[in-house]
Formats: sequence, structure tokens, C-alpha cells
Amino acid sequence: MTALQSVTGVRAARVRRTHRGVGGGVAPRITSHGAARAGRSAGAILAQAAVVLLLASFLTFALGAASGSDPAAVALGDMATPEDVARLNAEFGLDRPFLERYVAWLAQALTGDLGRSWFTGIPVSQSIGAALPVSLSIAAGATLVALLLGGVTGVVAAVRRGTWIDRAVTAGNAALATIPAFVAGIVLILLFAYAIPLFPVGGYVPPQVSVAAWLGCLVLPALALSLDAAADLSRQLRTSLVGALDENYIIGARVHGLGGARIVWGHALPNALGPALATLGVHVPRLVGGAVITEAVFGMPGLGRLARTSAVQGDVPVVQGVLLVSAAIVVVSGIVVNLVLARVSPTERSAA
Repeated sequence: MTALQSVTGVRAARVRRTHRGVGGGVAPRITSHGAARAGRSAGAILAQAAVVLLLASFLTFALGAASGSDPAAVALGDMATPEDVARLNAEFGLDRPFLERYVAWLAQALTGDLGRSWFTGIPVSQSIGAALPVSLSIAAGATLVALLLGGVTGVVAAVRRGTWIDRAVTAGNAALATIPAFVAGIVLILLFAYAIPLFPVGGYVPPQVSVAAWLGCLVLPALALSLDAAADLSRQLRTSLVGALDENYIIGARVHGLGGARIVWGHALPNALGPALATLGVHVPRLVGGAVITEAVFGMPGLGRLARTSAVQGDVPVVQGVLLVSAAIVVVSGIVVNLVLARVSPTERSAA
């Protein structure tokens, strides 16, 4: 996961250094050389993602094996004989060598079979399937809020640069970037669930039950998780948009009598979006991982609660499954971010 985030950061820096151009121009012609280069870039991203996911799976399984949990002794009680413990351990496959168990577990995981809970007997994939929509809803909501909040404030600050609005947005971004998500969550609960009771204090309502209630229970956790990403997005968009507005083609557009709104939205903003999207892309894996922590503050039955409850019980298969699925989500989000950045990067487009 760290390797994927570092690749995303490198692409973000590359976009910030090179993103220039004239809005509204003719789309570049895609050549065979550009297509081959894009294919190699996508292949490298996928190969690195596969390596990261393989390492994550090995570490996840190794941590579970090193936990020392003995499900047979717990399930059978203190009166169990060594023969009974050995029989149940053989049933769980714990009597086999570590590498043999890892390979078998990984092969089953690739087919969607993450084993069964040691204590309930419920398939791990079924438990994760019930909790995963909660965490994904929070992460998706936080990404959307960060995009809207950071995008609007960044554009306003750039257009009103040097004014009190610009200074207020800059100060607000500096403050929001220092607030941890769990602290923001507690403050939002006190403010909008008790002082001004607009949203529920916690819990989760599936969208198939009520879309309005589902959206209502996501507002506070998504907002709490999004603040840091929104602040970084706003700062980067303001910087890149100010730079775009000082380009010669913008000056030429003003000379030709184009309106301010058309210049900003039609010419400057499209050329300033690359660095801003790169900044947001760096935060996407963090938002996915942060959803697991944020849901604990709001008492939502997501992957965080499932992992915490299973860890307390010593239910290793469930913990391993949650960690593997969380790592896979972060890896997949990193792949998507890197592929999008490869498309919006001017170096990739010019090569095509």
C-alpha cells in the first residue's frame, strides 16, 4: 500500500511540474507509440499492485499465525483433552506447516473463499459482505465531499486572490489539515447531533431500506473523514488555478473580450485540474483506510467493528479476511488513481 501511494505521489509531482497548455484546443492524436507507452505504464502499475497485494496477503496471514490463538482450546473449554484439541486443530488445518497453510489460504481467497469463523462457523466472506458496504459508503461519501468542498473553496480563493476571502480560505485550510478525523467526528456529533439535532448520532441504515436515512447517517462521518483531503485539494487547486490565470493564453482571451466566467471555467480550470486531481488521488487510499477508523466513532457496523470484535475474540480467519479485503480495496483504488493520473498527465498526453 505504501508503495502504491508513493507512486501516486510521484505522478502528482510530475503533474504539478508539467501541467500547462491552452484550454479548448484540439484533442491530441493518439499514435501507436503513445498507445504502447500507455500500455506499458498500465502494465507496470498492475504488476506493482500485484506485488504489493501479495506481500500484504503474506503479512496478513503471518500476523494471524503469530497471534498464538488456539481456537480448539477456546471452543472445547478447559475440560478438553489433548486428543480433542489435536482433532479440532486438524479440522481447522492448523497442524500443517505455515507455508502450506498460506498457499492453501491464498488459493481459496482468490476464489472468494476466506474460510469460516472459528467461533460462529459463518463464512468470513459473508460477514465481510455485510460490513463492506458501510465502509465503502463512508469512503465514497468522503471523496465526494472532499471534491465538492475543496473544489469550490479552491476556485473561489483563486478567483478572489489577495482578498479577505482568499485569506479566510487559506486560514481555514491550514486549520482543517491539522484536525484528525476522529476529533472532527466527535465535534460534529456534539454540534449537529446534540446542539443542533440535524443528523443521527450513529448507526447505519441500508439504502434499500431508506435512501434518505442512508444519506443522513453518512453525512457526519463522510464530512469528518473528508476535511484533510478537502483542505489539500483546495490549496492545490488554488495554486494551480492562479498559475493558469497568469498564462499568456488567458491574457489573450481577456484581450479578445471573453467573459470572466468563461475564461475560468472553460479555459483556466481544465488546465488546472490535473495537479488538483493528483492531490486528491494521493488521499483516496487514505480515505478508504480512514473509513474503518471513522465508523468506530459513529458506531457503524462496518469493517472496523467487525475487525475489532473478531480481534478481541481471537477469531483469526475473520481478522485475516478483513485485513486482506481492506488491503485489496486500497490497492485497487491506487490502480484507478494512477491510471487516471496517467490520462490527465500532460507528459502522457503529449507522448500520445
